[in-house]
Amino acid sequence: MIQLITGTKGKGKTKILLDKVNSAVKEVKGTIVYLDKSNKHMYELSNKVRLIDVKSYLIENTEEFLGFISGVISQDHDLETIYVDSFLHISHLESKELDQLIPIFEKLNILTDRYEVDFVISMSCNEDDLPDALTKYVGVSL
Repeated sequence: MIQLITGTKGKGKTKILLDKVNSAVKEVKGTIVYLDKSNKHMYELSNKVRLIDVKSYLIENTEEFLGFISGVISQDHDLETIYVDSFLHISHLESKELDQLIPIFEKLNILTDRYEVDFVISMSCNEDDLPDALTKYVGVSL
């Protein structure tokens, strides 16, 4: 399953994402990973969540980002959910057209199906700006 939290900058997407991850950690049997562009939210997350500062891994493009996610999945066979804050920024898509998200989400769907890992993703854009193929993933629109 992939779920999107969309809205323009400053609307509260990160707060919703943090609330979701901290609620999920109480019920999950496996592990949870939280990908972010810094360690800024370290103290807002449960200590049972693995926070990864993606910026510290020298990822320079979308393909490397997808490879990084695959590496995270390969290292933890109990991984249940990956939460991604600032998706457009850390995946190096923020300056590109949103239509380029379609093949990225196709690959995320393959990972979801193959490894039974869910993704909850916050993205700084309006739901109306998303390609039609991605609106089915929107769980929260601010």
